[in-house]
Amino acid sequence: MTAAGRLEVTAQWLVLGVLILLPVGRISELPVLIACIGTLLLFALLRGRAWNDTAACPVLLLFASYWLPILFSAFDAVNPHKTWMVALETLRYLPFALFVAWALRDADVWQRCQIAIAAVVALWLLDAWVQIATGYSLAGAAEQERLAGIFGADNLKLGPALAALSPFFLHVARKNAGRRGLLLAFLLMLAPILLAGSRAAWLTFALVTCVFAWRETRSLRRFLPLLLGVVLGIVFSIGMLWKESDGFQARIERSLLVFNGNAQAIDQASAWRVSIWAAAIDMIRAHPLNGVGARGFRNDYAEHARGGDPFVDAKSGEGAAHAHQIVLEVLSETGIIGLLCWIFGSATAIRMFRRATPAQRQRAFVPALALVVTCNPLNTHLAFYSAWWGLFFWWLLALYCAAFSRTAQQADGDAGNDQGRADQHQPQQVASPR
Repeated sequence: MTAAGRLEVTAQWLVLGVLILLPVGRISELPVLIACIGTLLLFALLRGRAWNDTAACPVLLLFASYWLPILFSAFDAVNPHKTWMVALETLRYLPFALFVAWALRDADVWQRCQIAIAAVVALWLLDAWVQIATGYSLAGAAEQERLAGIFGADNLKLGPALAALSPFFLHVARKNAGRRGLLLAFLLMLAPILLAGSRAAWLTFALVTCVFAWRETRSLRRFLPLLLGVVLGIVFSIGMLWKESDGFQARIERSLLVFNGNAQAIDQASAWRVSIWAAAIDMIRAHPLNGVGARGFRNDYAEHARGGDPFVDAKSGEGAAHAHQIVLEVLSETGIIGLLCWIFGSATAIRMFRRATPAQRQRAFVPALALVVTCNPLNTHLAFYSAWWGLFFWWLLALYCAAFSRTAQQADGDAGNDQGRADQHQPQQVASPR
């Protein structure tokens, strides 16, 4: 392998390294730091030529849509030190995304990257199934009510992470093992996501399942029976897990309180999210233009919380860490300015997909689906301006942008109508006459 080839393989490992190290904590920032240094070196050596055939311009627009709201919110933030630090720290996402766009600019590299991501998810699932069977995983014992897996009992992010990454796992299974592989992949993911206890992850995975079911059927007449079968399978799985897991049973029973009809029961069923949302709405009314400042939600929470709010800490005067809903988070922390920037960013991402070639759309389908279900405004969310979820979000967004590289002239195969045919980039297929 040439020196250039080794460099490109190293770059691809850096992209994957972020995902591999996500369960460990802040050490996942190490590949990001190296990638940022790599971007500076590429720019110094090649100037702008390194990104001639990549989606560098959309990356800049998407970053501006994410970062400018932080900047504008910092000028009169309730906790200016924190918000200015967030503005400074999030600058790393721009060179990181540019590095990913360069590292994954070739179609054959993209194919290997998707398989590698699916392999990482498979290892997480194996660890989760071991914890289901034994009560322990690589990160130790499970949390009392929820499956923690490789993330550990003090970092309950297994459900949201698995659900967001499920498009990669399902897509690779479908492409390499057909419909049976897709069904097996779905079953392997179902129990860990349910037992992880994140109801937002349940909804996310349900949406991903619906999309893949539609891509298999392509007609309402075939889709509805398949969807009914999936629902019955999920109901059966819930019934089995209800009997086997006391923690899962407690979570379902708490969710069913929503049917009691009174406000307190609904608030309890939502894990007191209703109280958080009420405080967030009041916060938006008080700071409509540019919000309370990125990551300043907890500092201003007590001023807007109802009496007896369980999240208010009397000693510190702080409250819930974030709004637990993407629209309310953006509005409460960055105001109308922030929401307009996010709308512009969303429009930019959609325009990228609409103007892309069929090959680019096929490459972008999986990260696009992951982003759509992760940012679904009809769900609850982790904090998009936090260090961990913000990095994960930008890792997905960087993959999405990398899919629109102009160096790839052919698709890796139809992502949704794959018939098990060989990769279009195999040398013998390129050389064969048509």
